[in-house]
This record gives sequence, C-alpha cells and structure tokens, in this order.
Amino acid sequence: MENLSEMKCVPCRGGVPPLEEARRIQLHAQIDNWCEVDGHHLSKTFSFGDFRAALAWVNKVGELAEEVGHHPDVYLSWGKVRLDIWTHKIDNLTESDFIFAAKVDALHTEADV
Repeated sequence: MENLSEMKCVPCRGGVPPLEEARRIQLHAQIDNWCEVDGHHLSKTFSFGDFRAALAWVNKVGELAEEVGHHPDVYLSWGKVRLDIWTHKIDNLTESDFIFAAKVDALHTEADV
C-alpha cells in the first residue's frame, strides 16, 4: 500500500461521487488521530507552545495547500490550530482529503513544536 503522504492530491472539478464508507474506513486507518465528522469532513486540532509557533505552522500549511491545490478550513487560537478538510466542490470526502491529512501530519512531525 502506498504511503498517503507521498501520493498526489487530485483537483476535483465536481461531479465526483463521495467516498463510500468502506474506502473511508480504509483510508482513515492510515492517518493519525483525525476525526471523521458525520462522514462529511476530517478534523484535527494540533497543539503548540504559543501563538507564534501556531501561526508559523499555519503559514506552512498554507504553503502546502497552495502547492498541492487542496485547501483546508483553518482555525487559529493561542497554541492551537484546528484544520477541517473536505472537498468543497462536492461538499464531501474524496481520497485527496485523506492524502492532504497525511501530508499535514508529516508537516507537523517536521515542525519544532
């Protein structure tokens, strides 16, 4: 099985069916501590030592999002960042959402937190 963090996000143009539950379960097993909310989106809160560190990491996530063409909703507060991920064009989950979550996890592992 290919490592999700090494796969490429595929831009969605709409008209794509959302992932079926069996595939979501399979992909979810490959990401670390993300919550699947109502089968609609992935959510995870990351902790940091202070606001500055959280903000710096948000900027790295933004760079990654632009690089791969997949953009999360970002909620920033003192020492915390919550990301919500789903494919907005279909208002549901696609494989790219799980790929992006894995890439974010790898980015967090590299961060000095």
